[in-house]
Amino acid sequence: MACTRPLGGTQKIIKRVALVLSLIGSLQHHIGYSQAGIVDNRIDRFGKDSNGVCQLPDALVAEIRGYQPIVNKIVDKIVNGKFAGQTWNDLAELVDTFGSRIAGSEQLEKAIDYVLERMKADGLENVHTENASVPHWVRGYENAELVKPFHKSLPLLGLGSTVGTPRGGIIAEVLAVESFKEFETIPPEQVKGKIVVFAPKWESYGRTVVYRSQAASVAARKGAVAALVRSITPFSIGSPHTGQQHYQEGVKKIPVACITVEDAMMLLRKYRRGDQMEIHLEMEDRPMEPVISRNTIGELVGTTYTNTSVVVVSGHLDSWDVGVGAMDDGGGALISWKALTYLKALGLRPRRTIRAILWTAEEEGLYGGAAYKEGHKAQEEKEFNFFFESDIGTFEPRGLDFVGNADAECIFREIVKLMSPLNATEFATPTDGGPDISHWTTRGFPGASLLNKNEKYFWFHHSAGDTMEVEDPKSLDKCAALWAAAAYVVADLSVNMPKEVQP
Repeated sequence: MACTRPLGGTQKIIKRVALVLSLIGSLQHHIGYSQAGIVDNRIDRFGKDSNGVCQLPDALVAEIRGYQPIVNKIVDKIVNGKFAGQTWNDLAELVDTFGSRIAGSEQLEKAIDYVLERMKADGLENVHTENASVPHWVRGYENAELVKPFHKSLPLLGLGSTVGTPRGGIIAEVLAVESFKEFETIPPEQVKGKIVVFAPKWESYGRTVVYRSQAASVAARKGAVAALVRSITPFSIGSPHTGQQHYQEGVKKIPVACITVEDAMMLLRKYRRGDQMEIHLEMEDRPMEPVISRNTIGELVGTTYTNTSVVVVSGHLDSWDVGVGAMDDGGGALISWKALTYLKALGLRPRRTIRAILWTAEEEGLYGGAAYKEGHKAQEEKEFNFFFESDIGTFEPRGLDFVGNADAECIFREIVKLMSPLNATEFATPTDGGPDISHWTTRGFPGASLLNKNEKYFWFHHSAGDTMEVEDPKSLDKCAALWAAAAYVVADLSVNMPKEVQP
C-alpha cells in the first residue's frame, strides 16, 4: 500500500530526526571532551604540522586566549598596583629575621613556623607542614693557610657533609691539578699524604659541579689527606662558594672544602712551575644524625576540584649557611607563596586547587621533595596536574621553560604567549630550574620553571654574597606576577594537562 502522508510532512520529520541526531552527537562530543580533559586526563592528540607548529583545536586556543584580560589584571595589580614591592618586603623580613636556613638548623625550623603563621594571616587554606627526614651537618671553625713558601690566608668554606680534620689541623704538601683526567695520570705514591687542589676551568654549572661533589673521594682513593676545590663559579672577587659533596662507598672520608677562584689558580700556577708548597688546614665541621624537618604547604582551594588535578607552585625554603639565601631560594619560595596570596586577594579562584609547597633540605639532595613524593605516591596520578618550581633566580623574567609530552607542550606554548604584558613570552624546553619537582617531571608529569635574566646567578650562588642586595623589587614583582598568572590559567583550564606517567 502506498504511503498517503504528504511529502512535505516527511521532509519535516527527516529534518527533525537529523537535528536530534546532531544534538546528540554534539552532546557526546562535549561530554567526551570534558571527560577526556578532566576525568580521564586524556585529550585528543594534537600533533604538529610540517613546520612543527602545534595544531590545537580552535576552541581550546580561543579559550586560552580568553584569559588575557585576567592575566593583564594580575600583572597590573602585582607590578603596578597595591601589591607592588610587597614580595621584596616580605622576603627581606624573612631573611632579616632568620638569616641563613641550613637543613637541621633552628633557624630553618623557626622560619617554617613563621611562614605557616603568615600564610594563615594571608588567608590561605589547608596550611600545614609534612615531615621529612633530612641530613644534619654543622660547620665549625675553618681555617686554611699557605705556610710554604710564604704565608698567605686562604679563605675557604667546607663542603656539605664533609668531615673535619684532626684537632689542630693538618700540615701537608700541595699537589694541584686542573682536571680529573690529569689527576688520573698521577701515581698514588705521588699523592699519598698530600692535600690535592682541583682547579677546573668553568664550563657550566652542570659540567663543573662534578668537582665539588666528587673531589674528596677521587683524591682519597690515591691516599690524599684532604681536597680543596676551586669554587664553582664563573666570576669571583675573592669569596668561596660552598655546596653539597658526596662521599663514595668504601672510600676513606677526608676533609674537603672550596677555596676562591683566585687562590686555586695561583696554587695551580705555582705547582706547575715546580714550587713546593705546604698548607695548614684546620676544619671542625661535623656530620650529625639526621633530623626531622618539614615541607611548608598552603593552598588556594579550587572551585571544582579540590584534592585532585592540583597545580603545584614551589621553591625551597632552606639555604646554605653562608649569605642569607635571598636568591637561592628565598625568591622562588616567596613568589610561590605570594602567588596564592595575591590571587585570593584579587578574588581569582580557579577550578583546580593551586598548592604552594616550600621544600625543605633541597640543598643537601632534594630530601623534602623525595619525602613528599613518597607521602603522596598512592594517588599521585589523580592528585597532580602540573608542577612549577623556581630555583634558578628571580631576576627580570623572560618566560617559562617546560617539560612534558608533546600535547602538554602545545597547550603550554599558548599559555606562555599570554605573558606579553611582562615581555616574558620566551618558551624553552626542558626545564632548568626545577630540581625538587624532578621527582615527578622525570616520570611524565608536566612541569615548568622560571626563565629569567640570571646570567649573574652563579656569581652569588652558595656564597656570602647571596643577600637582599641581589634582589630587585620590580623584577621580583614581575616574577610573582608571571608565577601567579601562569598557575591560574593552568589551574582554570577546561582540560587537564596531558601526561604519560611512569612508576
